[in-house]
Amino acid sequence: MNAPREAAVMPYVLSGTKDGVATLTLNRGERFNPLSRAMIAALQFEVDRIAGDASIRSVVIAAEGRGFCAGHDLKELRAHRDITWQQELFGACNALMVSLTRVPQPVIARVHGIATAAGCQLVSMCDLAVAADTAKFALPGVNVGVFCTTPAVGVGRNVARKRVMEMLLTGEPIDAATALSWGLVNRVVPAADLDAAVAHFTRLIGERSAPVIGEGKRAFYRQIDLGLGAAYDLAGEAMACSLLEPDADEGIAAFVEKRSPKWTG
Repeated sequence: MNAPREAAVMPYVLSGTKDGVATLTLNRGERFNPLSRAMIAALQFEVDRIAGDASIRSVVIAAEGRGFCAGHDLKELRAHRDITWQQELFGACNALMVSLTRVPQPVIARVHGIATAAGCQLVSMCDLAVAADTAKFALPGVNVGVFCTTPAVGVGRNVARKRVMEMLLTGEPIDAATALSWGLVNRVVPAADLDAAVAHFTRLIGERSAPVIGEGKRAFYRQIDLGLGAAYDLAGEAMACSLLEPDADEGIAAFVEKRSPKWTG
């Protein structure tokens, strides 16, 4: 997929890599970074690129401006009354969300402000999420006559059913502390400590075996929605295979010998 042509003038997503950490920054902060077709395409382009780069150990999704992401671009949605266009938009967004679970590197959401509708969905589909204590989360589609059905797919796989339905039926926002207690985010910290909290995760991930993390992430998402028996079958096969890999030999040997492991990747 090619990045949007407009990106040559003002990139929808800013991309940078340092010490094995790729940071993708949503770059329409003046509009709370809506997930327009162009923004979705730009994010997908970067995610696809990163997936094949073994030098990148983790991915951080951040945002410019006062908010993280306010969801889809309502002006854009309203301008296209064509069902085919609408289906293509949501198909592209759905594919992006799924690709976050399929990229081998862990993906971390850095949430400094509001994350609503598809923006809340984006947070839910990242492997980890760190939020500032001032962040807010909502599924407010009912407020404008559109139920947040696709955002509910991701949020409903993080948060208990009745709590998701509360968000969907009322449209009321929840604060960061509530998002933490409900399981939508992993950490809530003061805004000044947000980067340090994200760096804590990226540092630990960087110290682990990349092949082990990549295969483990893949197996986790494959088993999580299976029935109990099928999930154990898949997980058991994955663990049996992983124990025959070089990094398992090295990791166990290092533990027994009380030394730091030297991973293959």
